[in-house]
Amino acid sequence: MAASPSDEVAAALGPVLARRFGSPGEVRGLQRLTAGGTKATWAFDWITPGESPRPLILQQTPARDAAAGAVPKLNGPQEAALMQAARAAGTPAPVVEAVLGPGDGLGEGYVTGRVAGETLGRRILRDEAFAAARGRMATQCGEILATIHRTPTVGLSFLQGLTPAQELAAYRALLDGCGVRHAALDHAVAWIGRHLPPPVPPALVHADFRTGNLVVGPEGVRCVLDWEIARIGDPMQDLGVLCMRTWRFGGAGEVGGFGAREALYAAYESASGQRVDPLRVRFWEAFANLKWAIACARRGSQKRPDGRVASLELAAIGRRMEEPLWDFLNLVAPPEVSP
Repeated sequence: MAASPSDEVAAALGPVLARRFGSPGEVRGLQRLTAGGTKATWAFDWITPGESPRPLILQQTPARDAAAGAVPKLNGPQEAALMQAARAAGTPAPVVEAVLGPGDGLGEGYVTGRVAGETLGRRILRDEAFAAARGRMATQCGEILATIHRTPTVGLSFLQGLTPAQELAAYRALLDGCGVRHAALDHAVAWIGRHLPPPVPPALVHADFRTGNLVVGPEGVRCVLDWEIARIGDPMQDLGVLCMRTWRFGGAGEVGGFGAREALYAAYESASGQRVDPLRVRFWEAFANLKWAIACARRGSQKRPDGRVASLELAAIGRRMEEPLWDFLNLVAPPEVSP
């Protein structure tokens, strides 16, 4: 009988972890997680005789899609190096235990410690177990983002620097490449082009800091995940992404569904010593909606070799393009003037 994919992964992991921890052991409880839209994510325990089990995560990162063009995307070793740098600077990033090599038989990727907690947005925003956390998370996020933005980038030369104009050009190229045309998309691209903010001193930007990429416990944020699209850019971008309505998962708070902008901004200013520019945050929130709409359009337009839609799941994601476009239009619409 042929070995299952999980058996093959477990067999390849054994030698990697034996080298890392200096003694043989056993991979137990390996299971593929549903989290991770572009990666294969596995949870497991590493068992060494006489020692407590080590809860770990394996992330297998796919090869870069050439169709992604100029949009930043880190490979496995790069993302691991960035997480190590972020953690050294004080950010609660995953602890990197091992980086996969060409001879490991697992492709690109890395192994990290597994942080207990919840990542599903709807549970974080609704379950009573996280009620106290929801009251703290806007402040915690402001403090964490300030730490990320002051992280030294020496030794991280692989990080791509993008001005707002370069980001717009990169995402416009993605839209052109998928062949989807929509009047609201055209309007959003034009609006972003007309409202490009002036340059600011660049910093490390996570670029996907949001509910769903945070591990949360009853006390609040425990870990920041998914660093693969980090870049050098405008720090206000991270605040805008965090406030995007899509990633509020139905929660009432404008910050991630759980908190208020005032708490986020105050904590960020206190921790960073930098003023928050609400207009720049609004620009990046609008741009984040456009980016997600383009991502939906690209997924929905994928085809099989015979011309059929690639999958029902991708088609459903494509249909969601209208949600961020609606949010974009509401965000940038001029305020109504009372008679």
